[in-house]
Amino acid sequence: MNSIDFTKAFASLTQRQQEVLLKLLAGEKDPEIAEALHITKDTVRKHVENICKNFNLSDREGSGYSHRPELIALFAKYRPELFNGRPKDPTQTAKIIISYHCVPPGDMSAIAQLNLALQNQGYSLFIADSALRAAPNGLQQIYTALNHCDYLLLLLSPLAACSEMVTEEVCLARTLYNSRGEGKPQIFAIALNCPLNLLNHDLRGYLSGMPQYAWATPEDPQGGISAILTWLKSGGRNPVGIYPKTDPSSEPTKALKLTPYAATPNHPPQPVAEPELPRGQVELASAFYIERPGIDARCYEAIGKPGSLIRIKAPRQMGKTSLMARILHHAQQQGYATIPLSFQLADSQIFRNLEHFLQWFSANIALQLGLRDRLADYWDSVYGSKVACKSYFEKHLLPQTQQALVLGLDEVDVVFKHPELAADFFGLLRAWHEEAKNREIWRKLRLVVVHSTEVYVPMDINQSPFNVGLPIELPEFEPDKVLELSQRHGLNWNPLKVQQLMTMVGGHPYLVRLALYHIARRETTLSELLETAPTDAGLYNDHLRRHLWHLEQHPDLATAIKTVVDSDTPVQLESMQGFKLHSLGLVNLQGNHVTPRCNLYRQYFKIRLSS
Repeated sequence: MNSIDFTKAFASLTQRQQEVLLKLLAGEKDPEIAEALHITKDTVRKHVENICKNFNLSDREGSGYSHRPELIALFAKYRPELFNGRPKDPTQTAKIIISYHCVPPGDMSAIAQLNLALQNQGYSLFIADSALRAAPNGLQQIYTALNHCDYLLLLLSPLAACSEMVTEEVCLARTLYNSRGEGKPQIFAIALNCPLNLLNHDLRGYLSGMPQYAWATPEDPQGGISAILTWLKSGGRNPVGIYPKTDPSSEPTKALKLTPYAATPNHPPQPVAEPELPRGQVELASAFYIERPGIDARCYEAIGKPGSLIRIKAPRQMGKTSLMARILHHAQQQGYATIPLSFQLADSQIFRNLEHFLQWFSANIALQLGLRDRLADYWDSVYGSKVACKSYFEKHLLPQTQQALVLGLDEVDVVFKHPELAADFFGLLRAWHEEAKNREIWRKLRLVVVHSTEVYVPMDINQSPFNVGLPIELPEFEPDKVLELSQRHGLNWNPLKVQQLMTMVGGHPYLVRLALYHIARRETTLSELLETAPTDAGLYNDHLRRHLWHLEQHPDLATAIKTVVDSDTPVQLESMQGFKLHSLGLVNLQGNHVTPRCNLYRQYFKIRLSS
């Protein structure tokens, strides 16, 4: 067998065959392979037999088992670099999670080579793939592995880049990294033939500040493996040279630069466009942003008023960040300075104390305004942190802008988790809003505050910013808006089809758009979608599993939602449980009672939480 035949034979293996092969070459026995891949030992034997046939090592008794030495010899000949440097005691090496999701068949060869290279360096590997995410207790296995691993290698395919489950895993890894004293797991994101603009809004935020690498396997088959090994050998310290060096005048570097908000468009959106996979924030130039009657216009009007405060509240995936981005864009068109700031980006240590948090907050605003950090000159803690922050704005930040300064504060729910700090910070925002009534300099400041949960931070009613300004609570889409959205996707739907979809998912913006995207691309039909929607084989599998993942980490919420979906009438829950389930988007609040958000959630969780 020559090198070309070997390459073709390896590339033609299925994903599962490659996984079996890697474990076989690592010396694992059939029971170990079967347990790790959630298959039977008979299935392992069948895969081994087919692998051997693929490499022309068949037609002997033993169903391919006698050919294992020949397989190893083939890899030693054509991939000798993967068999060097194996430590004598692999149990003393670092634990690595390799995470990938829905990888195209052409990229599985690169992943298989990476796995083998890491195994032969003696690293202890845990594979978090699509099969494990769909397996019984698979999510719990991933959760446990994240809590004990040293490194997370995140291989981002186009579908992984917009996967809710992958995003949730990275969120957990980032939380663990920030909260552990030893800073583990360290995260390395590798975009595997994946354009940067495919990353969803939340994932861009979680990966901000983390090392990244763009691995185009056809042009750079070994580059990603080399970069990963270099990074690991440095202890994850991101040494110089981990990114490919390029001529500054040529194409952009392979190092990814991730920003959490969409850029301002240079062209208006079209009424009908190529279907666009929803990935969190709807970009400003998108044809698929649907204005809610009266809401967008009211926000544009309010942001033009001196000292204005807009409060946007809605559960996840309802369009809060998309609306905030449009308010900031409108303000920018009026000549105002605009600063988007997501508290999702703040490391856990930022919330250690009020002064540390307010300095981080002020320094971030200065950075985005292009101003030099002047904390040493204008921050005087002798009068307290809140007075120091107010003085910093008055003396340094506000005087630097001729027009208004608009702050878009996204994901403020993160601050709610620190009640004492939150009460002081939100009290400060309320004080600034009140100052605008009396002092000209504060009339320049306008605030947009975005959150998902109910405000459960104990605050004096006269110090809370959540009972002043313009309150905006985003509703679901009405049928006419779903019909309009279907037309923008190029679908010739009638009200009956709209009603059929909404019977399953209601007017949930994300769920509606996801359905229309796949139907418009002729990847499924409405009847097929509705038949499989509340199952792990359906279109919403990734979305539903993210919710299941979260509920498994909070058993009290799992018990509460089970009570809700099992009942045919509204259920009264403890208020905090109702608020939290509503912020997740799983239920509707009707006074003191709760109902499932849509039939999709009722049917799915009624089955999955039955045990």
